Amino acid sequence: MDLCELTLAVENIARAGGAEIKRIYLSGDYESHTKEDDTPVTSADYAANEIICKMLAQLTPDIPIVSEELPDITTEQRQSWNRYWLVDPLDGTQEFVAGSGDFAVAIALIDNNLPTIGVIYAPIHNRCYLASRGNGAYRRDDHGLKPIKINTDQQTKLKIAVSLRQSKETVLSRVSTEFEYELIPMGSATLKSCLVAEGGADFYMRVGPTGEWDTGAAHCILTEAGGDIKDLGLQTLTYNKRETLENPNFIVCGDPNIPWSNIVN
Repeated sequence: MDLCELTLAVENIARAGGAEIKRIYLSGDYESHTKEDDTPVTSADYAANEIICKMLAQLTPDIPIVSEELPDITTEQRQSWNRYWLVDPLDGTQEFVAGSGDFAVAIALIDNNLPTIGVIYAPIHNRCYLASRGNGAYRRDDHGLKPIKINTDQQTKLKIAVSLRQSKETVLSRVSTEFEYELIPMGSATLKSCLVAEGGADFYMRVGPTGEWDTGAAHCILTEAGGDIKDLGLQTLTYNKRETLENPNFIVCGDPNIPWSNIVN
């Protein structure tokens, strides 16, 4: 199975997990609690995780799985893997609970520390973003499949994708006042990243805790669309190289010709 075929198989898995999330979301019948890291989790997270991990194991029995909702794996064991699946079964749990519909399934294949496949599926919008290394980035929705690219048009204001739940000042205090900005609110870190990938925003900055599962799939899609995800020192994010799976603060960059070093304070 080549990368393109594997990507389509993963899309089907993301859709299966997303269908279960949508069923639970529309029923309104779910349990929710706060994890030790002070983030919310619901029975929909766990139900989707079970479906996704089972299907991935059937698809590629030889490739291990790292998921936000699976037990922790030791750093030594994890860093011995050249390839593994990186899963966020429900990115945007806060949006799920709040009822905004801005949440998604995210699945990435990490190969030698690089995201090689990325699939992100938003079940309420029936919108799927998918990419594999060297094969471009795409969006599939009710209108079919189309390639996506970052925005490279010159403009007077830079569009920033921002959180629906967090203070806008957290981001605005980190960017230069020499530029003008237009704020585009959206839930889910992965969906904000995809908005940059398809040219609907120029960048998205995340200040606060995230895991590598929050960026892996989006990073592959961004790269294939012409963008990147960098830490605030403007170094490209890495995978499976740190002691923990926690990301640094980061910026999802669109057009590489924009002077990002002049924007990030």
